[in-house]
Amino acid sequence: MPIALFALTIAAYAIGTTEFVIVGLLPTVASDLHITLPLAGLIVSVYALGVTFGAPVLTALTGRIERKPLLLGLMALFIIGNGMAAFSQSYSPLLVARVLSAFAHGVFFSVGSTIAADLVPENKRASAIAMMFMGLTVAIVTGVPLGTFIGQIFGWRATFAAVAGLGVIAFAAIAVLLPSTLKKAPAAGIGEQIKVLGSGRLLIVFAMTALGYGGTFVTFTFLASILQEVTGFAETTVGIILVLYGIAIAAGNVIGGRLANRNPVRALTGLFIAQAIVLVLFSFTAVSPWLAVPTLAALGFLSFANVPGLQIYVVQLAKQVRPAAVDVASALNIAAFNLGIAAGAWIGGLVVESSLGLGATPWVGAILVAGAVGLTLWSGALDRRSAGPANAASQPA
Repeated sequence: MPIALFALTIAAYAIGTTEFVIVGLLPTVASDLHITLPLAGLIVSVYALGVTFGAPVLTALTGRIERKPLLLGLMALFIIGNGMAAFSQSYSPLLVARVLSAFAHGVFFSVGSTIAADLVPENKRASAIAMMFMGLTVAIVTGVPLGTFIGQIFGWRATFAAVAGLGVIAFAAIAVLLPSTLKKAPAAGIGEQIKVLGSGRLLIVFAMTALGYGGTFVTFTFLASILQEVTGFAETTVGIILVLYGIAIAAGNVIGGRLANRNPVRALTGLFIAQAIVLVLFSFTAVSPWLAVPTLAALGFLSFANVPGLQIYVVQLAKQVRPAAVDVASALNIAAFNLGIAAGAWIGGLVVESSLGLGATPWVGAILVAGAVGLTLWSGALDRRSAGPANAASQPA
């Protein structure tokens, strides 16, 4: 892997930390700003919406900018957003700061995915994207617990100041390590952007992303509560288990990228099937401390193993059906990831409030993932159907 990829990984680490660390800081923020916990929860929702809607729009608007200056500008926006959060004295400025950070997040991952894929040979592209997303997974393992600890000791503003410092390091890494001669796709016009949303083939992949990735979040959003109230772990033990879960996520991200290098559809089909099975299994093993931990390790591995395959698949497919709007398609897939998170968390909340309770969240999430399995099989069949005539046409008379 070229050393330039590490610049993208460092930036992804900073972005991943600011995305997830707020969850651990919500009670502290609510108390300090004298707002309710549900109102503080909107800080998470606003960030997700900023990524969802900001990524495709801003990616399209910045299509004519050279890739390296664009990434440097995005990291500058990221630093400004987290710096504003560190100095926010009330709720509204904090929301604005989070939106700015979310805009940088969405465009970075959409553009960064195509850059990572272009830095390596074709058979290594999924692994390259996995390397970039490794920063996101490592942030879950180390950045989020450390950021939460800093916030609890020194206040939540100190956490955002530290994240802004990570942004400065990422800015320097991009400036030094990333080459200036990066390829960029032709700027997509308004018509091409609309065509991306009008492409049935790409919409199938976006739905695969939302269901397959979001299905786990039906459970993951409430995992700490499940481990305490259903499994019976102490609060201090839950923190250790979540770190182990994050380590499994990191391993799944790397191995999932390798599996998807040659045939993303085949890899995604197997991973989604395994993910649905493990979610159903967790519905039964959650009551046992001895069985819940290995089940969670498997679930953590599978929850991010599909990310590289989904991203490389949408890039490959966009190059075939919408070659003038590859970055826009990549951005829409990042939006689909965040829609999956939002939908999964919302559905999980409905399940918890219903008579089904916490213990039902895993198998409900499995239903969503099963939908992703069906869509993946359908998309693979469409790929084979379109490849048939092309292969026939390439045969000599």
